[in-house]
Amino acid sequence: MAHDIRNLDPAYLAFWREYQLCTLTTLRPDGSPHVVPVGATFDPETGIARVISSRESRKVRNVLAAGAAGQRVAICQVDRARWATLEGRAVIRQDAASVADAERRYAERYRQPRENPERVVIEITVDRALGRA
Repeated sequence: MAHDIRNLDPAYLAFWREYQLCTLTTLRPDGSPHVVPVGATFDPETGIARVISSRESRKVRNVLAAGAAGQRVAICQVDRARWATLEGRAVIRQDAASVADAERRYAERYRQPRENPERVVIEITVDRALGRA
Protein backbone atom coordinates (compact mmCIF):
# COMPACT_ATOMS: atom_id res chain seq x y z
CA MET A 1 0.00 0.00 0.00
CA ALA A 2 1.45 3.39 -1.02
CA HIS A 3 1.39 6.30 1.43
CA ASP A 4 1.57 10.06 0.97
CA ILE A 5 5.06 10.93 2.24
CA ARG A 6 3.75 14.25 3.63
CA ASN A 7 0.98 12.60 5.66
CA LEU A 8 2.18 9.26 7.01
CA ASP A 9 0.08 7.25 9.43
CA PRO A 10 1.22 7.42 13.09
CA ALA A 11 1.53 3.60 13.24
CA TYR A 12 3.77 3.66 10.17
CA LEU A 13 6.00 6.33 11.74
CA ALA A 14 6.09 4.45 15.06
CA PHE A 15 7.29 1.35 13.20
CA TRP A 16 10.24 3.41 11.88
CA ARG A 17 11.20 4.29 15.47
CA GLU A 18 11.24 0.67 16.71
CA TYR A 19 14.44 -1.33 16.89
CA GLN A 20 14.16 -3.06 13.52
CA LEU A 21 16.91 -4.04 11.14
CA CYS A 22 16.40 -3.07 7.53
CA THR A 23 17.67 -3.95 4.10
CA LEU A 24 19.12 -1.36 1.75
CA THR A 25 18.93 -2.00 -1.97
CA THR A 26 21.35 -0.16 -4.25
CA LEU A 27 22.30 -0.91 -7.82
CA ARG A 28 25.73 -2.06 -8.88
CA PRO A 29 27.26 -0.36 -11.94
CA ASP A 30 26.09 -3.34 -14.06
CA GLY A 31 22.48 -2.67 -12.94
CA SER A 32 22.14 -5.72 -10.69
CA PRO A 33 20.69 -5.20 -7.19
CA HIS A 34 22.90 -5.21 -4.12
CA VAL A 35 20.84 -5.88 -0.96
CA VAL A 36 22.42 -5.72 2.50
CA PRO A 37 21.22 -5.52 6.10
CA VAL A 38 21.58 -2.08 7.69
CA GLY A 39 20.40 0.08 10.52
CA ALA A 40 18.43 3.04 9.16
CA THR A 41 16.75 6.11 10.55
CA PHE A 42 13.93 8.16 9.09
CA ASP A 43 13.05 11.78 9.84
CA PRO A 44 9.48 12.32 8.61
CA GLU A 45 9.72 16.09 9.15
CA THR A 46 12.42 16.44 6.49
CA GLY A 47 11.66 13.28 4.51
CA ILE A 48 15.27 12.13 4.95
CA ALA A 49 16.36 8.57 5.74
CA ARG A 50 19.96 7.86 6.73
CA VAL A 51 22.29 4.88 6.79
CA ILE A 52 25.79 5.12 8.27
CA SER A 53 28.53 3.14 6.56
CA SER A 54 32.23 2.94 5.81
CA ARG A 55 33.24 4.93 2.74
CA GLU A 56 34.74 1.84 1.05
CA SER A 57 31.61 -0.33 1.37
CA ARG A 58 29.97 -1.65 -1.80
CA LYS A 59 26.71 0.20 -1.04
CA VAL A 60 28.54 3.53 -0.79
CA ARG A 61 30.53 2.83 -3.94
CA ASN A 62 27.30 1.95 -5.76
CA VAL A 63 25.74 5.30 -4.85
CA LEU A 64 28.91 7.21 -5.74
CA ALA A 65 29.13 5.45 -9.11
CA ALA A 66 25.74 6.94 -10.02
CA GLY A 67 27.26 10.43 -10.05
CA ALA A 68 26.39 13.72 -8.39
CA ALA A 69 22.64 13.28 -8.90
CA GLY A 70 22.72 10.16 -6.71
CA GLN A 71 20.97 6.84 -7.12
CA ARG A 72 17.43 5.54 -6.56
CA VAL A 73 17.46 3.17 -3.59
CA ALA A 74 15.01 1.41 -1.28
CA ILE A 75 15.11 0.68 2.45
CA CYS A 76 12.77 -2.01 3.76
CA GLN A 77 11.99 -3.43 7.18
CA VAL A 78 9.77 -6.40 7.99
CA ASP A 79 8.28 -7.68 11.23
CA ARG A 80 5.90 -10.57 10.51
CA ALA A 81 2.90 -9.05 8.71
CA ARG A 82 4.12 -5.48 9.24
CA TRP A 83 6.43 -4.05 6.62
CA ALA A 84 7.59 -0.64 5.47
CA THR A 85 9.61 0.47 2.47
CA LEU A 86 11.03 3.93 1.82
CA GLU A 87 12.20 4.78 -1.69
CA GLY A 88 14.14 7.81 -2.84
CA ARG A 89 17.34 9.28 -4.19
CA ALA A 90 20.52 8.62 -2.21
CA VAL A 91 23.66 10.72 -2.06
CA ILE A 92 26.76 10.37 0.09
CA ARG A 93 27.49 12.93 2.81
CA GLN A 94 31.05 12.97 4.15
CA ASP A 95 31.18 16.20 6.16
CA ALA A 96 31.67 15.91 9.93
CA ALA A 97 28.35 17.59 10.81
CA SER A 98 26.30 15.21 8.63
CA VAL A 99 28.14 12.17 10.00
CA ALA A 100 27.70 13.30 13.63
CA ASP A 101 23.99 13.96 13.07
CA ALA A 102 23.48 10.52 11.49
CA GLU A 103 25.42 8.83 14.32
CA ARG A 104 23.22 10.58 16.91
CA ARG A 105 20.07 9.44 15.13
CA TYR A 106 21.43 5.89 14.81
CA ALA A 107 22.21 5.83 18.56
CA GLU A 108 18.63 6.90 19.37
CA ARG A 109 17.14 4.00 17.40
CA TYR A 110 19.76 1.30 17.94
CA ARG A 111 22.88 1.89 20.04
CA GLN A 112 25.96 4.10 20.01
CA PRO A 113 27.88 3.17 16.83
CA ARG A 114 31.47 2.06 17.15
CA GLU A 115 34.24 4.50 16.26
CA ASN A 116 34.91 4.60 12.54
CA PRO A 117 37.07 7.35 11.02
CA GLU A 118 35.99 6.16 7.55
CA ARG A 119 32.27 6.70 8.28
CA VAL A 120 30.02 8.44 5.77
CA VAL A 121 26.26 8.83 5.51
CA ILE A 122 23.99 7.50 2.81
CA GLU A 123 21.34 10.22 2.84
CA ILE A 124 18.08 9.37 1.09
CA THR A 125 15.52 11.97 0.10
CA VAL A 126 12.38 9.87 0.41
CA ASP A 127 9.67 10.38 -2.18
CA ARG A 128 7.69 7.17 -1.81
CA ALA A 129 6.55 5.18 1.21
CA LEU A 130 4.96 1.75 1.01
CA GLY A 131 3.87 -0.71 3.63
CA ARG A 132 1.46 -1.92 6.23
CA ALA A 133 2.26 -1.16 9.84
